[in-house]
Amino acid sequence: MDRHRERTLTFLIIGLIFVLSGVEYAVVLPTIWRYLQVLEAPPYFLGLGLSAFSLSGLLTGPLFGFWSDRSKTTKSIILFSNLFEIAGNFMYFVGYSKWLLLSSRLVAGVGAGAGSSIFGFLTRSTRPDERAGIFASVMACRQAGLLVGPAFNLFLRLCDFKLGPFVVNKYTSPGPSSLFQVCTGVSGPGKCCHSSVLYGFHFGSLCVFHAAEFLREEVVVLLTAQFITLFNQTALETMVTPLTQRFFGFGELANSLMYSLCGVEVILGFFFVRWLSRKVADRAVLAAGLVICCAACVWCLIFLCNPRGGYGWELSAFIIGVFLQLLGLPFVAVSQVSLFSKVTAEKTQGFSQGVRRSVGGLATILGPLWAGGLTNNLYLMLGMMLALLIIITVSRSLLL
Repeated sequence: MDRHRERTLTFLIIGLIFVLSGVEYAVVLPTIWRYLQVLEAPPYFLGLGLSAFSLSGLLTGPLFGFWSDRSKTTKSIILFSNLFEIAGNFMYFVGYSKWLLLSSRLVAGVGAGAGSSIFGFLTRSTRPDERAGIFASVMACRQAGLLVGPAFNLFLRLCDFKLGPFVVNKYTSPGPSSLFQVCTGVSGPGKCCHSSVLYGFHFGSLCVFHAAEFLREEVVVLLTAQFITLFNQTALETMVTPLTQRFFGFGELANSLMYSLCGVEVILGFFFVRWLSRKVADRAVLAAGLVICCAACVWCLIFLCNPRGGYGWELSAFIIGVFLQLLGLPFVAVSQVSLFSKVTAEKTQGFSQGVRRSVGGLATILGPLWAGGLTNNLYLMLGMMLALLIIITVSRSLLL
């Protein structure tokens, strides 16, 4: 196999890994709220359950990144992380109690930390001028998984039978359950089989961490942008299902269809950013994304906190708010990852990307916790989110 075909195949496999990670996330998100209600969990468990997955990724991201810099391979990292994903998925499937469900997300989240080594590899194997386009494609793959995932819920919601001592229903069969992953081979085993192709790619020198690198102004701004955008995104994701249940009477089917439509928008957004990155600097793309996110928060503050005007207008206002929020996501996500890879040392990209993902992990822990406790006080929740966006928008204009 020539070098070009080998490189292309590797990128395709990385894309597949991100598709499967998106599927795993998307089949859980529309149903976990009702699953927790069946297990008689208090409302704050929704925030805890969504945050637990991110907590594991926060802790393991830098470790996996450091491991990849030292070992010069990704195969063992991906295989190791898959073991935790499969174990966590099985625990989610069993789901005898709210505490077991919470623990399952904590265990499964360890596998998310392997993404730092993959981003480190992508940085080393791409030129700076093509990097934003590659990152956009990879992120679009995850969004494709987020699009496909809810489609599985359309038939998984019909499940109602027993598998030995375990009950298989619309709450236990979705999510990254072992029934879904191990029996179909979609995620855990699938990734294990394909990840062996990555074994032959060697990274640079051993990781030498320089703390001063992460204290430079431009690095701090980009890490702050990573934190704020993911904090806001996960807070809104946490808010959506209780909000649609309260105001519009949405169930699992309606929420799954909604997430599928959201996935279409985000995928198109990533491909638009991929095209735009060839013509516009990353800094300009980041600025546009932050402005759109600010506009989305302002809209939600005005029209969603105290909805009036009847069902039709309230639903329309909700759709526009979600549309604006998702519209800004690809702009911010792609540009800040691309800029971060350019302002940090190439030889320690695995560790650097691990730090970046850990900052994002902290945001995805705090975001659901913030929103989970404020679903009945949207003014406070959205007001804080808007304040954070304004701070990072001003900082970007001054320092980048």
